[in-house]
Amino acid sequence: MSLNKIVSVVTTFLVTFLFSGTIAFANGIYSAEPEQIGFMEPATEVMRDIVEFHHGLLIMCILVSLFVLSLMIYIFIKFNAKANPTPSTTTHHTGLEVVWTTLPIIILLVIAIPSFKLLYKEDVIPESDITVKVIGNQWYWTYEYPDYDDFSFDSVMLNEEDAAAAGYPRLLGTDNHIVVPVNKTIRMIVTANDVIHSWAVPAFGVKIDGVPGKLNETWFNAEREGIYYGQCSELCGKDHGFMPIMVEVVSEEKYNAWIEMAREEYASNKTDNLTRVALNDALPAHQVKEGIAK
Repeated sequence: MSLNKIVSVVTTFLVTFLFSGTIAFANGIYSAEPEQIGFMEPATEVMRDIVEFHHGLLIMCILVSLFVLSLMIYIFIKFNAKANPTPSTTTHHTGLEVVWTTLPIIILLVIAIPSFKLLYKEDVIPESDITVKVIGNQWYWTYEYPDYDDFSFDSVMLNEEDAAAAGYPRLLGTDNHIVVPVNKTIRMIVTANDVIHSWAVPAFGVKIDGVPGKLNETWFNAEREGIYYGQCSELCGKDHGFMPIMVEVVSEEKYNAWIEMAREEYASNKTDNLTRVALNDALPAHQVKEGIAK
């Protein structure tokens, strides 16, 4: 294939990929959209930094790939047997060796500095306004609010009919969900009762494992009201794909009203972990909540 044909093919691919993929690159605001391949629209500062870091890294990868491709094409044309019948006997070049040793180090440093800053921001939890405890079960979530009389409730996936009636996306709607105020730092304590689960909400830039016998921590500060969706992101058994997460971000006034309602509605749901584990073993996932209530 000639150089002109190679350039033509690469140009056609880039034009098609970049300019006809508007729908594919559309960002979902609260949940992913059909045919979406990009990130969801960030709802927290951490997720916004993750997206910016990804885009910068992607540009760097493209530039390096194009540079290497250009070198390969140059070598194929300049040093093939027809154009260069008498090959060079040069075996070492000090300048080239210095360049291809130092250039990758510089590139890695450019990547490492912002990545370390991002990891530090994700790991170090600022002073929190509210603490929510998350417990992963096979196959549903339990949420506790230790700041408010330690009430708790379970969150089980709705079937398709109930989710559609409530206006929730398929496989993402739950019967109960956590509610948090907007522009407040939420500290999440995550664990599990049985196997390893993973609590993840893409729009928040949050993904953390829930490990039995261990407490993991993460945080988020949602900047926009709405209902955000996530799923368990750790393979935890046969119903792994049916452990959705719903987080409703509301104003502080609505949050205070919800807290008063939740204190009364979920006051009788205080069940110790041994009872929960026994119920998990005895009941199917969709019946666990009913069993706890009884």
